[in-house]
Amino acid sequence: MNDIEFSALMVSRVCHDLVGPLGAVVNGLEVLEDERDAAMREDALKLVASSANQALARIQFMRIAFGAAGSAGAELDLGEIGRLVTGLLEGGKTTLDWQVPKAYWPKDWAKLLMNATLVGADCLPRGGAVTVTASADGAAPSFKVRAAGAYARVSEEVEKALRGEQLSGPVDARGIQPFLTHRLSRSVNAGLTLTFSEALVELTAG
Repeated sequence: MNDIEFSALMVSRVCHDLVGPLGAVVNGLEVLEDERDAAMREDALKLVASSANQALARIQFMRIAFGAAGSAGAELDLGEIGRLVTGLLEGGKTTLDWQVPKAYWPKDWAKLLMNATLVGADCLPRGGAVTVTASADGAAPSFKVRAAGAYARVSEEVEKALRGEQLSGPVDARGIQPFLTHRLSRSVNAGLTLTFSEALVELTAG
């Protein structure tokens, strides 16, 4: 695909991830406008608050993971990266064990770590545990993402995308993010590898 198609699909992915929680906010506000029962209004307020927080967590994550994330040569705080990943997964079926030291990494390496963690989490459709370990050396970054769960799986499309291979069918908004992960890996010569077995998916780089 060319850069225009790639950019359009990334924008579609952002919109796709925000439509759900923002739609729930609108629904909650409509209930508040029409409902007079105190219990129903309280439930609607909880829906609005949780959905707004979810949308905020997603856009904060995507602003760094998918966006420019500062000027060329910028470094990113892995502690802040961990906060963003934690916020993204919070409240879902997947838990996060962020075993990453306090350090600053080149921005594309930090973005690769975020995207690899997201790929790992997406390999757990029924939930599970994602464990992230990384080196402290910003001059020679390395990491491992372990996604463990009873239904852990890697689709053929994700496997091909992470290798930068042509898919058998068209790429959609959901499937574009692994391609971004591949491009980031190539940009920093990370040597990203994917291995998987029953109930376990691992992504390593560095």
